[in-house]
Amino acid sequence: MRKQIAAANWKMNLTYQQGEELLDTILKGNIGLADHQYAVFAVPFPYLIMAQTKLSGKKNYAAAAQNCSDQPAGAYTGEVSAEMLKSINIGYCVLGHSERREYFSEHNQSLATKTQRCLELGITPIFCCGEPLSIREVDAQESYVEAQLKESLFHFSAEEISRIVIAYEPIWAIGTGKTATAEQAQEMHACIRRQLASKYGSQVADAIPILYGGSVKAGNAKELFSRPDVDGGLVGGASLVAADFLKIIESLK
Repeated sequence: MRKQIAAANWKMNLTYQQGEELLDTILKGNIGLADHQYAVFAVPFPYLIMAQTKLSGKKNYAAAAQNCSDQPAGAYTGEVSAEMLKSINIGYCVLGHSERREYFSEHNQSLATKTQRCLELGITPIFCCGEPLSIREVDAQESYVEAQLKESLFHFSAEEISRIVIAYEPIWAIGTGKTATAEQAQEMHACIRRQLASKYGSQVADAIPILYGGSVKAGNAKELFSRPDVDGGLVGGASLVAADFLKIIESLK
């Protein structure tokens, strides 16, 4: 079975102490994960060592960065390189989140380089793609997402693409309270898998986890995750509430 992943994205929330308390509470829930199930916590940079320490040794629990630089090193004040993440044993990195694209002008070519940096160091990229409302309204979401994948990922080999996790984000459903229906999510996830299959073949495409990221909540996670091409979620606000995120982890297939 494909990896099923509940990925928390804390964004720029919580103090250090609040983050510690949240992780402790979630870990006290003592949810045992099957071999194919993973709980990943994308925390702010200052909390990475704390999260990594708390999660170390917990089966299939891992810390993730929310971003990394497209540069390997140098005079880039305020940036964090993939090599720095590797040096503290961070195994995952979220790349291309819609907020990074919108607020920080990240583009597909830069994200291709960031993805390459992570792959070279054995860090699993969680690569985000998805359409804004204006694209959805004209029914152009499939070609829009295909362009994101082609420009950022489709130059990688089959072996490399197999080490990437995709996260589909309908941008119009992030932080708005709107949620794509389970049917809409499945439709786009199946589309992404077809696009991957057209480039790499069905065997490779069928093994790549595709997460849904758009107002996933404790109340809708089970229905969303039940769809055949939805392999878990990239969760924002609900990941900041221990009881909610525990239910989301429990909703994994």
